[in-house]
Amino acid sequence: MPPTAPAEQGQLPATTYDELKRRAWAGRAEAYAETFGLLCALPIERLLDAALVAHGTNLLDAGTGTGAVAAAALGRGAHVTAVDPDPDMRRLARRSAPGAQVLDGALPELDLPDGAFDAVVANFVLNHVGDPLAGAQELARVARPGARVAVTVWPRPATELHRLWDDVVEHAGVAPVPAPPLAPASEFGRSPDGLGRLLTAAGLTNVQAATVRFVLRVDAEVWWSGPARGVASIGGIVEAQPPDVVARMKAHYDRLSRRYLAADGLLHLPTAVVLAHGQVR
Repeated sequence: MPPTAPAEQGQLPATTYDELKRRAWAGRAEAYAETFGLLCALPIERLLDAALVAHGTNLLDAGTGTGAVAAAALGRGAHVTAVDPDPDMRRLARRSAPGAQVLDGALPELDLPDGAFDAVVANFVLNHVGDPLAGAQELARVARPGARVAVTVWPRPATELHRLWDDVVEHAGVAPVPAPPLAPASEFGRSPDGLGRLLTAAGLTNVQAATVRFVLRVDAEVWWSGPARGVASIGGIVEAQPPDVVARMKAHYDRLSRRYLAADGLLHLPTAVVLAHGQVR
């Protein structure tokens, strides 16, 4: 695996970026599972289809989180190994996917042998890694020749679902908190072309990538409770505010989200993911 490119002034080395991400998610497993985990579950079946996961497939689920992908793969009859660096996430993964082998581990260095898996998936993981290319190369390393590797990331520009939080921050007059910056050499386009080129650079062949659209149907109070409990970047912004500002943000959220309220009493939030897959040489 090639060494990580040095960070320029104002940017973070990949290892520092990874550590900051892990700290931001520490202690959030339950809150994530009950809120934003609903969103991250939307592309699971498409992800497993892209990796050709079926009965008897020996699958690695890298960055399993609460184990939703692992549980779905077990439902297909796959043999599942799942890794995650967060102990609370691993605890939930063992609960939701009791037939999986759940291990401590994080990209870009997994304590797993070369060519061990028939398929490898990573659902919204490469967008949380300080060196995405090294992460993609590691996914390819642990897959056998001919195996499929399939990954998802959130697109840029942001979808309506994600822009709702930007609108709440703007209308509430809150200063956004910038995300930790990747070094330019580590960044990739959050589009089918950008993610496809990343997998190709990682050595995969027959790479295909597409934007897949979904609608998240969720209770408005449940959706607000994610940021209110510190989940994701918007959660960090909410937690940094005094109570009166949080109340102002909630009032704007109630008003701005109303346009997505459907007859079933749920918010119908349009969103999309970038899904890409390739084959190991």
